[in-house]
Amino acid sequence: MFHTQNNALFCEGVSLEALAQEHGTPLYVYSQTAIEQAYLEFHQAGQGRKVLFCFGMKANSNLSVLACLQKLGAGFDLVSVGELERVLRAGGDPSKIVFSGVGKSATEIERALDVGIKCFNVESEAELDRIQAVAQRLKTVAPISLRVNPNVDAGTHPYISTGLKENKFGIEYERAVAVYQYAQTLPNLSIQGIDCHIGSQITEIAPFIAAMHKVVDLFDALATHGIHLHHIDLGGGLGIDYNGEVPPARGAFMAAVFAALDIRLGGKDVEIVFEFGRSLVGNAGVLLTRVEYLKRNGEKNFAVVDAAMNDLLRPTLYQAFHRIEAVTADPSIEQAAVYDVVGPVCESGDWLGKQRTLKIKEGSLLAIRSAGAYGMGMSSNYNTRNRAAEVLVSGTQASLVRRRETIEDQLALEVTPKRLFAASPKTPA
Repeated sequence: MFHTQNNALFCEGVSLEALAQEHGTPLYVYSQTAIEQAYLEFHQAGQGRKVLFCFGMKANSNLSVLACLQKLGAGFDLVSVGELERVLRAGGDPSKIVFSGVGKSATEIERALDVGIKCFNVESEAELDRIQAVAQRLKTVAPISLRVNPNVDAGTHPYISTGLKENKFGIEYERAVAVYQYAQTLPNLSIQGIDCHIGSQITEIAPFIAAMHKVVDLFDALATHGIHLHHIDLGGGLGIDYNGEVPPARGAFMAAVFAALDIRLGGKDVEIVFEFGRSLVGNAGVLLTRVEYLKRNGEKNFAVVDAAMNDLLRPTLYQAFHRIEAVTADPSIEQAAVYDVVGPVCESGDWLGKQRTLKIKEGSLLAIRSAGAYGMGMSSNYNTRNRAAEVLVSGTQASLVRRRETIEDQLALEVTPKRLFAASPKTPA
């Protein structure tokens, strides 16, 4: 829902230049309409089916984004007790929460059981034992699903590939039946389903379908052992267009998956769960940043901006591409130039885009596209930089949904022993 109007970039009906003037930069801006429309495309594709769409909230955990999705009926896929508390604060339904992640602590498990989540996606036998111990202590029964590793290559960046044997996630496919049989012996566990997730930023249907077939094979095999599952969780990972990628449209993707499932399941009464994240919010957000300096080193031009790797880590971490454009066309700038867009953090890896052709000057406002997923959530205070503010736009209304941090916010959690503030002893002669 970002568009150009009078040679300037808008989010829905609001000028991005006006938002930057009001709230400063760096600034994350999200389109509520874009988020809602993305979710509704998935929802409509599942109409008439027993299906639950859980938002993979590590993509964007802002409370207002979560509240927007929960009002549409979304569930949530989370990986920490902090994310659990965010969902609850946003009004999310615990019975629509799946708890993933390889390192759940006893405290996290206890809290999830207290609120009554839908299911734990379990990733090891050791985790089964821990959930059993916590559930037994609480005199309750824990709903569990096993995350199996189907050893399917999603064809994505190695850091976000999760379905291969060398990845830390999931239980080895060949051992899955035996681990389910072990889970069946634990009295405080209730086996509910099976789960897989092969990676993120998937731009083809084939790997997803291949993983689905392997999961349904296990679903059928488990039934022959008397283990009957209530749901199949196929994860998420559908990609978005960062730099000309052409991922399947949401509706076409779901149609292909459901067609394959219908053939395999043959009308069996089983709920299908999905965990989409990036495809819901990625292209619904931009990061606004202002040019501080234009610099030339030999043959190299640099645009030094006020956003940095601590604000948007993906370029440094994944060598990820984000489109970068001037928010307002400036007729006073006659010639474009090729720039590396870099931040003020004291690291050579602090770059947001390389070799970008831009017509800019000092003070120009830039929009870094496709920043709605894994932008703010991965940000940090490196170099004691304050994290950005966030704005959510709906139509012509813009709401500040997270204020900019201050230095006082950062220092408030630190406690220094008084002895370190005492007068320094004299240096010996």
